[in-house]
Amino acid sequence: MLECFTSQRDGATKVTAIRQEAFPGWLAEHLELRGWLSALGFKAEPGTFAFLPGSTGAPGGVIASPTEEGAVWAFAGLPMSLPEGTYLLDSGAGLTPTDIALGWALGSYAFARYKKPKRAPARLAWPEAADRGEVERIAHAVSLARDMINTPAEDMGPEELAAAVLGVATSHGATTQVIVGDELLRQNYPTIHIVGRASARAPRLIDMRWGDASAPKVTLVGKGVCFDTGGLDLKPREAMLEMKKDMGGAAVTLGLASALMAAKVPIRLRLLIPAVENSVAGNAYRPRDIVRTRGGKTVEIGNTDAEGRLILCDALTEADSERPDLLIDCATLTGAARIALGPDLGALYCDDDTVADGLLKAGAAAGDPLWRMPLWRPYRKLIDGKCADLNNVAQGTFAGSIIAALYLSEFVSRSTRWAHLDIMASNPAARPGRPEGGEATGMRALYAYVRKRYA
Repeated sequence: MLECFTSQRDGATKVTAIRQEAFPGWLAEHLELRGWLSALGFKAEPGTFAFLPGSTGAPGGVIASPTEEGAVWAFAGLPMSLPEGTYLLDSGAGLTPTDIALGWALGSYAFARYKKPKRAPARLAWPEAADRGEVERIAHAVSLARDMINTPAEDMGPEELAAAVLGVATSHGATTQVIVGDELLRQNYPTIHIVGRASARAPRLIDMRWGDASAPKVTLVGKGVCFDTGGLDLKPREAMLEMKKDMGGAAVTLGLASALMAAKVPIRLRLLIPAVENSVAGNAYRPRDIVRTRGGKTVEIGNTDAEGRLILCDALTEADSERPDLLIDCATLTGAARIALGPDLGALYCDDDTVADGLLKAGAAAGDPLWRMPLWRPYRKLIDGKCADLNNVAQGTFAGSIIAALYLSEFVSRSTRWAHLDIMASNPAARPGRPEGGEATGMRALYAYVRKRYA
């Protein structure tokens, strides 16, 4: 059980949930508290709370108003705002017990690998009728992804990323194969090799499989660039500071796989993670180099800092070769998506209207929104290569996220149900339930959609 919950309800401080619009009516029924709350300046503004007086001088309870950011986040700020102790919040302004509990769990997260937190989160007595199993598997998956993204590259290189996948696989009875270093060339994964060969830590392709072989195939592909210097097209210092998070797509897909396996969703799951460091050395790949991809298309390197789409294209070719029922990739792929949509919205590219609509609805319901972007085919000509079939970048700076998605689409059959998420995978500032740092952007939306699709 998650440490932020308890099954004991005796002695817990009751939290009364009240929305701002209902507060005047509630106050009219509790006139004895009018003076107290007025003195505290409590007006039930979204996201605020106040202690209520008790008969013995100790607090007699808490009144709290939910935020306006969605059901899961309504009370997610309370675990780190309320004093340590045990609280009871059974019903919350029309919110479901499961949403309340999940928000509490996500709001209790702290990255504690290198520095002990100043305090423990307040504990919540499990709300009656909450789906504990669902809360625990989603919270575990999100925490796994956040921890991986927050871990610096020194301790989260390609080998450590592979070890994380193996740990999850072992927990759920999945099988794992890892192709390392020059073996990538022998097994025809040249783009993963060329990007990662300059690092002292060998590149690798991590391949995990789980589930009944006769079940519908769902394949996940996650970008695992454990650190991105930009290569010979070196990033400036400011742009490099957060590049430990460039394996966010791998973290999100691993967390998603963990949740799907824990829920025993009836699918044949495959997870492919190309894991590399994009480093600078004498054997680093160069601008204008040409690489022949796994699928046979040749790619001219227009920019070594567009490495994510290079490692993904070989993994997508392999994933597509099995003709899965659903293929999803996640990647911290472009700054253009961040500029267009900010940190909250994952950019969704999908040619299948039914799949796209299902993902958008799942994200909205889960409080993990996605925004559909166009795979605008007329822009495809912008990545025509002069000396190769393709260039890995376009000339100019227009439509950067669309260009990257169009590049990836070259390695997926048109008949394949494919969704590509271009995500930020981090929170630049703390908000209720979402601490500053790594974030599992899009994971809960994908989990909800896949569970419903294959229920």
